[in-house]
Amino acid sequence: MAEQIVGIALGAALTFIAVAMHYSKGTGWEPNDDISQKVLEKRAASVPETSFPEPMNRSIGGGGVPAGAVAAGTEGELEEGEEEEDAGFDPDAIPDDEVEVYEIEFAKEGETIEIANNENILDMGEEQGWDMPYACREGSCLSCAGHVEDGSAQDYVRHSNNDTLNEDEMDQGYCLTCTAYPTDSFTLETGEQP
Repeated sequence: MAEQIVGIALGAALTFIAVAMHYSKGTGWEPNDDISQKVLEKRAASVPETSFPEPMNRSIGGGGVPAGAVAAGTEGELEEGEEEEDAGFDPDAIPDDEVEVYEIEFAKEGETIEIANNENILDMGEEQGWDMPYACREGSCLSCAGHVEDGSAQDYVRHSNNDTLNEDEMDQGYCLTCTAYPTDSFTLETGEQP
């Protein structure tokens, strides 16, 4: 019984101290002004404008030149024998009788699914319930990048838009799953960037 009275008295004393501290005037210290917005605005002013949205803007910090960019002084003319690079295509324009289905193995997910040549790889992975990485969904960043383990990405996918990967990166097997459509069966490692 004595222990219960001591416990109740101790609880009441602590409650009284907490209430007294709550209503006390304190030390008069006030926090510094929040300058985070000013810092963000100043930092944004120092970054050059680009034609594609954040995140993963490759122009920050000296990233790669967008695929299809024309070197200074060439005025976009093709040299003799050089073919115009495929700037993208419209998967909706593929006639129904030309739709082909390929088996795509998603290495990290440990499953193989069938994807038609007019179906987006990112969208089909998400339909399976997989947590696929992405950001812009426009081929303008690297968030959705994946690696074709079977060789050059140009041999296995076709991009409807690619503002980020250059030809060397695609030759190494990298693709943008948000704008990539299969042209053959292959194994894909998602979340892999050059």
